[in-house]
This record gives sequence, structure tokens and C-alpha cells, in this order.
Amino acid sequence: MAQRQVKRKVRRPARRPAPRSTPKATQRRGPVHIRLRVGFILVAMVLSVFGGRLVQLQGIDPHSYAAMAAAENVVDVVLPAERGEILDRDGEALADSADGAMVLADPKQTKKDAPAIAAFLAKELGVDYATALSKLRKDGSRFQYIKRQVPATQATAAVEKAAKEGYQGLWTSRDPLRNYPNGDVAANLVGFLGNDGPLAGLEAAFDNHLAGKDGHAEYDATSPVSGTRMPLGTNNRVAPVDGDDLKLTIDRDLQYYVQQTLMDAVQKSRAESGMAVVIDTQTGEILSLADYPTFDARDPAASPKTLRGSNALSNVYEPGSVQKALTVAGLLDQGLVSPSTRIKVPESYMSGGRPIRDWYPHGVEKLTLAGVIAKSSNIGTVMAADKYAEGQLREYLSAFGLGRRTGLGLDTESAGLLASPEAWNAADEDRIDFGQSVSVNAVQMTAALNAIANGGVRIDPSLIAGSATNNSGVEVGTDTAERTRVVSQEAASQTAEMMERVINDPVNGTAKQAAVPGYRVSGKTGTAQRVNSECKCYDGTNTVSFGGFAPTDDPRFTVYVAIHNPGNGGGGGSVAGPVFSQIMSFALRRYGVAPTGTEPSKMPTGW
Repeated sequence: MAQRQVKRKVRRPARRPAPRSTPKATQRRGPVHIRLRVGFILVAMVLSVFGGRLVQLQGIDPHSYAAMAAAENVVDVVLPAERGEILDRDGEALADSADGAMVLADPKQTKKDAPAIAAFLAKELGVDYATALSKLRKDGSRFQYIKRQVPATQATAAVEKAAKEGYQGLWTSRDPLRNYPNGDVAANLVGFLGNDGPLAGLEAAFDNHLAGKDGHAEYDATSPVSGTRMPLGTNNRVAPVDGDDLKLTIDRDLQYYVQQTLMDAVQKSRAESGMAVVIDTQTGEILSLADYPTFDARDPAASPKTLRGSNALSNVYEPGSVQKALTVAGLLDQGLVSPSTRIKVPESYMSGGRPIRDWYPHGVEKLTLAGVIAKSSNIGTVMAADKYAEGQLREYLSAFGLGRRTGLGLDTESAGLLASPEAWNAADEDRIDFGQSVSVNAVQMTAALNAIANGGVRIDPSLIAGSATNNSGVEVGTDTAERTRVVSQEAASQTAEMMERVINDPVNGTAKQAAVPGYRVSGKTGTAQRVNSECKCYDGTNTVSFGGFAPTDDPRFTVYVAIHNPGNGGGGGSVAGPVFSQIMSFALRRYGVAPTGTEPSKMPTGW
């Protein structure tokens, strides 16, 4: 039998269970923990540094670091306010703002070329070299003012030229420039601005009203020159507040004419100086207030400091015989005299141990009170004024406004001199009767005469239309002007008719050259000795004047002219009278005032 072959199953050794697999991270657990701990420690250290720095910046010494940052990058630029305009009564500018600019520098950029740039700026802009050099080298600063209120075209041209020459770090910013378009017209009143602010006139007296308030812009700049600002940096802005306009009662065209006429008269008479004032009789508004010599507000440095204001307000002098009109008006108001009162005038009159004489030699004259005014007799005036009771004359002169400021708002105005009641004596009164031993300014005298023209009512003269408050806190202007009756309507009318005889009396009149063809005109001449401020004595020079109004029976304007020390020997009638005539004629025509057509005064001047 065949033998079966049996395939035997070969037994393999049993496999041992494989151990559970272990994660690699677990296998390397030790090294990972170490790295994490080290990382955390490093992060903590960095955060601690930043935290400490933050505490130092904000807690321990914030101001010093803020200042360092500001000095490095923060720019604080002035945003100039627009200064208010000074306007005439018709809104014409006497002072306004023109296009101007300030020139600025970034010392971080200018420092390396500072000497050359400073020399350039001194040449182009007229700045002081040493001052400019110091600013251009300013350590830690990104912003310096080089010059303010430069004409915009000049400032721009200078900066552009500097760039072409390779000088970096200069730029401009808006800075309005004060402009005086009429030069010397009303410059004595308007004044001017200097580098450090207003220095004279209305510009100075009403600076708070005109100036406004500058604003400013503060920002972080990577380059002040280009104006590039840091994102999310400081950016503060306070807008400027513009100033208010100041409107005057002055008539620009009339002011120009008065100045030219006054200049011609002073030059022709070879006089030292002159003043002229025009007042609207019915309102007290000053239409013109002129001085000669004066100055150009565009170039004040070209004239002496003594001329950079109004001598018509600040310079006092004895008014002379124009004063007689006030003396006589008070007498008429008291009923002590009449225009026809007869006065026998001797050739001299003793007072206080000294003789009083007339300006002309004469024997005994028979004049009416109207004749005393027409012929301007000192002696006749004193004799008439002897009828005053004690203290009465002073009361009238004070009521006419003498001895006190007119209240125009200019601090440079003088109050003049009117002796106090305690210092008043009979000898002085005799001389005050005809305008000596009393001092006035030109506006005071004009306002006093205007009271006679206005029917006996004095109106405070005004230079400001409406009202405005000056730097002293005083509100002035036409809205605040007060009216005060000084003498009666009848006394004022009688005085006006007597003053008319000064011009139209063919025998005794002393100012025929003050006539205005076609119009009735009242006026009074004046000639007074001048007091020398050093010796306190009369020095042989004099002031001649003429003041009056027209038309006599319906006055529209009061004009006063005073000329100091004429070299041709002329008096009030011959020197100041023609100036009065020209100014009054122009004013009447300009405002369309027609002649009244009534008969002129024919009061008798002699007996």
C-alpha cells in the first residue's frame, strides 16, 4: 500500500504582543517644557522692559519726556487774527489788512548752513544777522519765527530764492500785513503799527477793539517745512477771532483837502506848524482834524516821533482873541450887556499893576460891544467883562469845555489849563477875558465855538461813529455824546451876529479875507503870545488863529484854524482867515449847503 504522505503543519512560535505605542511628544516631554519656560521668561522680560518704560514716561517723569517730544516734532503755529479796519464815515479804508506772510525756519534743517542763511535773510528781509543766526541754530527746535508781517510777495520770493541757492528749512505762513492806503491822510489820528504792536493814534488807543485774538495750530510734524503731519499724532487747533472795525466820523476827501490847504498856508507864511478842525455843527462830529507837519503811516520812521500823533489834541497854547467870543456870550447870557452897549476904550488899561494894551495903537475910541468884537479890542473886552460877578466867567469857560479833555478816546489828548477857583484872581481874569493866561487844544476851542453856532448848546465832539470802547475801558462816540446848554439861544444868536461883523464890517472888521462868497459867515480872529516851556515865559513867538461857522443864521459847519509862529508877521485875519475861507467853501460845496439868502448883520460897531 502505498504510503500516504501527510503534510505536516509547521508550528511557528507565537508572537509576543507588541507593546502600546508611545507618542513622540510624550517621549520628548522634558525638552519641550524647558523651551516653553524659557520662552515665557523672555516674553515676560520684554514686557517688563516695555512696562517699565511706560511707567517712566507716564508716571515718573511725564512732563520732561513730553517736552522732549514737543521740542523734537510738535509744531505750534500762530493763526493770526484779521485786524479790524479803520474806516472813514463813508466806509473808505484808512487802515486795513493786506496780504502778508511770516517767514519761519526748521533749525534741524537750517543748522548746518546757518551762517550763510542768516546772511541771506539779513540781505533779503532786513533781519538782524545775529538774531537770525541764533534762531537758525536753535538746538532741539523744529520751528522758529524769523520775521513776521512781511509782504506776501516778498516773503515768498525770499524763500523760493533761498531754495534755489540750496538753503533748506525755510517756509512761509499767512500773516496779514497792516496797510495804510492813503499815506499821510489822517495819519495823525489813525496812528500805525510797529513790529511790537500799535504805537500811536487810534491803532494804539483802540487796540483791544481792533486786534481780535490769534488762534494756533499744534501738531506733530515729520517736516514742518512741508507740513507733513504724523498719523495719529497731536492735532489741536484753536481758530482765530477777528477784530472789529472802527468807523470814524472823518470824511477822507475833506481831510485830504484840509491837510493840503493847511500845508500851503504854513509853508507860505513860513510858520512853524498848523492845525485845522472841521465839525458838523448839528451833530458835533469831527469831519476833519489836520496837523502840519505830519507823517506817512506807511513809513513812520521817516518822521520825528513828535509828529507821529496829533498836535491838535496834545499841544496846548493860549487861544488869544478867539476867546473873546466866549467871554461876550456869557455876558449876553447874564443880561449884563447888549450888542449895542457903548464902551469908551482908552489907549491903555491898568490891571494888577501892569498895563493892558490893544494890538493896534489908538487914542480914545468909541465902540459898541459889537465893535469891540469886530475890531478885537482887548481893553474893550476887559471893560465889558468887569460886569461879571466873582467866579461867573470861570463857570462859563468850564461849561464851554475849557480845562478838560473833549473825550474823543485818545489818551494823548491834553486837558489844557483853566485855573482852579482857588488860584483865580482879578489880574489873571482880566487877561483870560481876551485869551491869555488860559490854555486850550484845537479841538477844545472848536467845540466851544460850535456851542455858539449850535444855538448855545455844546455837543461833545466825536471822532468815532456809533460807539466803541478804548483800551482804558471808556465808551466813546456819537452814541454817547452829551449835549449841554451853555448860553441861551438869544445870547448865541447875538454873539453870532457880532462875529459876522468881524468879516463884513468895512471899517472895523479885522478878517475880510475869511469871507466865503455868497454866504453869511461868522468868525473871530486870534493872536496870542506863546509860552516857552523851559523859561515859563513869553518868548516873542505867537499863535495866530481864526474860528467861525457858516451860514451865520443856519450854521452847518464850524471851522477852526491855528498857525504857530508865522514868519511873515501876519495875524489871525491875514494868515488863518484865508485858510478858514478855503476850507469852509469846500465843505459847503461838498455837502451841498445852499446860501440862506438872508441879509447879513449890520449891527453898529461905533457910536
